[in-house]
Amino acid sequence: MAAALTVVLAVGLITVIDGSRQQAMSGDVTELSCDAAIGPTRPGQAGNGAADAESLDGEQREITSLIIKIGKERGMSPRAWQIAIQAGMTESRLKNLNYGDRDSLGIFQMRPSMGWGTPEQVTNPPYQVNKFYDVLEDVPGWQHMRPGEAAQAVERSAFPDRYHEWEPMAVHLVQNVGEIRNASGCGEARGDVVLASNSSVQQAIDFAMGERGKPYVWGATGPDSYDCSGLMLRAYEAAGITIPRVSRDQYKAGSMLPVEQAQPGDLLFWAYDTADPSTIHHVAMYLGNGKMVEAQQSGVPVHVRDVSWDEGELVPQAVRPGV
Repeated sequence: MAAALTVVLAVGLITVIDGSRQQAMSGDVTELSCDAAIGPTRPGQAGNGAADAESLDGEQREITSLIIKIGKERGMSPRAWQIAIQAGMTESRLKNLNYGDRDSLGIFQMRPSMGWGTPEQVTNPPYQVNKFYDVLEDVPGWQHMRPGEAAQAVERSAFPDRYHEWEPMAVHLVQNVGEIRNASGCGEARGDVVLASNSSVQQAIDFAMGERGKPYVWGATGPDSYDCSGLMLRAYEAAGITIPRVSRDQYKAGSMLPVEQAQPGDLLFWAYDTADPSTIHHVAMYLGNGKMVEAQQSGVPVHVRDVSWDEGELVPQAVRPGV
């Protein structure tokens, strides 16, 4: 039986997890700087995330709230909360267990024999969450890893891929329990956007920019909502250029050039293995001046954000559609 969890939570921190709710009930909603890396990186599972969250029991919800509360107090980004939730769900189903493999205990199945703390400490929820964050902060580049990979870097499990299963649920919890209006913090463009002189490309850019604010829905190709490749499909269709439907095929739909030489209107791609185009999972349109427009993930509307050429999972080739 799981050890009892006794945590005093701030008033209003625990919110009812409602799959249909898009914003927190509280008027005090956290606003963030742009961190579009948060959230599911494998499309098509947003509904699963809400359903999984709704099935959590009282203890699981309390632990989720504790993870987010301590993350906020420490100034950790919502991405860190997501990583901790995925790790806890994988290791214990977000339960404070008093048993486990060998001497593993608690939410994150920390082992006293491996230096995680005493048995009393690693079954104390606030200690466990703080210890997880301590170790996460020491992982080089954790902010740019896929969340499940960062969880694995902390846990060092013999089954590293299992953390990915809980991506959709974790981002749903971050948005709803964490009271985040816009989990990525990405809004519309700031400053001037460099536009292409080519009239067809300009039409594609104008179309994509005109769709800002519309919701992300996996498999959607407009006009009311889009996924990443659906937005690119319709943008270039508006310019009279036909490109394939999915991002992996869009990668083959034009001429390639080094991503650092991308011009406005070029397509940028992200892949789990940047040397293997079959693992491409996201596409966006470069606008110039270090900015891009994208339909990125569930819960985040079409938006403009900054892009860096050393961003994690960014494929080193950009593509000019129709060329």
